Amino acid sequence: MTLHTATLAHATDWDGFRHAARALLQAGVPPQHVQWFTAQDAACDLFGDCAGPAPELPPAAGRCGTRSHAQPQPVVGPRVPEGFVRLCQHLVLHRDPARFALMYRLLWRLLHEPALRHDPLDADRLQARHMARAVARDLHKMHAFVRFRPVVDGQGQTVHVAWFEPRHYIAEAAAPFFVRRFTHMHWALLTPDASVRWDGCQLHRGPGAQRADAPPPDAGEALWLTYYRHIFNPARLNTAAMHKEMPRHYWRNLPEAALIGELVQGAHERSARMVEAEPTTPRRRIAPLVPPRAQD
Repeated sequence: MTLHTATLAHATDWDGFRHAARALLQAGVPPQHVQWFTAQDAACDLFGDCAGPAPELPPAAGRCGTRSHAQPQPVVGPRVPEGFVRLCQHLVLHRDPARFALMYRLLWRLLHEPALRHDPLDADRLQARHMARAVARDLHKMHAFVRFRPVVDGQGQTVHVAWFEPRHYIAEAAAPFFVRRFTHMHWALLTPDASVRWDGCQLHRGPGAQRADAPPPDAGEALWLTYYRHIFNPARLNTAAMHKEMPRHYWRNLPEAALIGELVQGAHERSARMVEAEPTTPRRRIAPLVPPRAQD
């Protein structure tokens, strides 16, 4: 049987995948006869040099304008469970090059093996759920660990810029969270894969950036580090829990991470001093006297 090639516009081309999968299904092409690529894969030469900027995001609804009325054409295809669609919308953001093959294989099997949807221990379903959870965790960490720094652009406008290195292709998926949180602020989120900018009215997507494109530390960051050092409680240190909630992969994006080694190293000594210190008597707080109410 002929080997088919499906090339998508970019790494997170969900609509492109849907259209390609529909055409392949209608042609009866089984998963083992399809190879999936992205335009970036096709543009890369032997040495890994890639060309071509990322496409612009469509305007988002906002206070400065209205959403474009141009809507993508609906994909007419086989009916699948709504949960499978949501699962694939997370899978497409995963960095595993085999994600599109897994998505199409699951789609093919759902249509040809009706019992699959009732088998939670199926290997493909387990792998897909594991990958989707990894993307969800990465989104959560990005929401929590991004640090913006203010810069002034050429027009004198203050723009808050952040550099982040996610594990997966989540820059666009994370952007709506920051739009809701910082609606009235101009900001830019830079990652190695893509950049997203909010101008107060709409989102703009651009190509990936480098750490050097982000602004250096400022006075506000020094103040934050001083505050972080003072609120650190050595008696409550739990390194296992800390590494679980804040994996080392994300430390290079956090200014306070530079203090962690020093604070952890001195935590035992500080805790010992706290235990040996003389107890203190809490200051009594005397409630103010309330004058009696006047008689009616």
